[in-house]
Amino acid sequence: MSTSAPLAGRRIRAAVIGTGAIARGSHLPALAKLAEEGETEVVAAVDIDGAAVEALRAEGVVQHAYTDLERMLEEQRPDLVTICTPPTLHREQTIAALRAGAWVWCEKPPVPTLADFDAVEAEEGTESGPYASIVFQHRFGSGSRHVRRLLAEQSMGRPLVAHCQTTWYRDTAYYAVPWRGRWHTEGGGPAMGHGIHQMDLLLDLLGPWSEVRAMAGRLVHDVETEDVSTALVRFENGTMATVVNSVLSPDEVSRIRIDCERATVELTHLYGHSNADWCITPAPGVPGEEAAAWLDFGADVPSSHLAQLRDLVADMRAGERPRSSGADGRTSLELITALYKSAFTDTTVKRGEIGPGDPFYTALHGGTPGWAPVVADRTVVTEEVCA
Repeated sequence: MSTSAPLAGRRIRAAVIGTGAIARGSHLPALAKLAEEGETEVVAAVDIDGAAVEALRAEGVVQHAYTDLERMLEEQRPDLVTICTPPTLHREQTIAALRAGAWVWCEKPPVPTLADFDAVEAEEGTESGPYASIVFQHRFGSGSRHVRRLLAEQSMGRPLVAHCQTTWYRDTAYYAVPWRGRWHTEGGGPAMGHGIHQMDLLLDLLGPWSEVRAMAGRLVHDVETEDVSTALVRFENGTMATVVNSVLSPDEVSRIRIDCERATVELTHLYGHSNADWCITPAPGVPGEEAAAWLDFGADVPSSHLAQLRDLVADMRAGERPRSSGADGRTSLELITALYKSAFTDTTVKRGEIGPGDPFYTALHGGTPGWAPVVADRTVVTEEVCA
């Protein structure tokens, strides 16, 4: 495996794979901001659509345009590759970048299965990288950092009860796009593609989960995956949580609430949060000075791709494993896999029990009758996506 070149005293050479909305709206602006600060330069972009990637080069957003990933990696030797392509491509592209000595920052969901995640992790460097991290930007920013510290220190007492809610709305036109709502191309339903951000943040705040009991259903949409799921999750610290992931909810909201012994902390937002989106309600009898300290979030740093990228660049320069990579990045995918297994098999699933030999290790539907896609459908979808 190649090793990354020393990064001290120079800009980090970044390349972007995929030039769609998430690249243009989030990755490239974050990289551009750090470029203004002397931290990065975007040396290349790759896309199967030659016209799209050439347009970025013509606009001066990137230095070089490619339609071939391997050629770009060989010619440009980037330090960092950000991946903005559909989930089915993430494993292959991440491994190619790691083998070329580049660190990786990959959009969620990271890969479709735990088997894929473990294959990626096996390609990482053993010391000082390169490492592959996942875009979980809701973990980052001043609000989540402040609350994470309060919970870790148990300033508000032990966490006891939690609620995690991703209740969004997607109409039939949304699912008319051929690759949506199908296991092979989207990876999963709202638990995987929508609720993963809030579930990941809940895990980041509360620590390891221990068991899950779930239900899933197709209540409205004609899809292979679910369009709603609910789950009961027990954490190792004893906290009991409810989780709801839906694309059937006209009043859209993303919410996390944690009831501790001495206070309730709640986050209410939609696609990103700032300090003002957090609320802490002290229990009766908590001294006013102490409650006021809990409410001091400091300077407002909203959750964003930029906030996470700043931390990632700092970790790259230090040669340290970044947050949301390795075991830390795997935890939300493992919970989602367990959620599906519990829902489809009507059992309680414990953390760590899904591994090689378990059908859910290699497919989130686990081959369950009524949920697993038929082979003919999968072939058609593959052709539509590649066309």
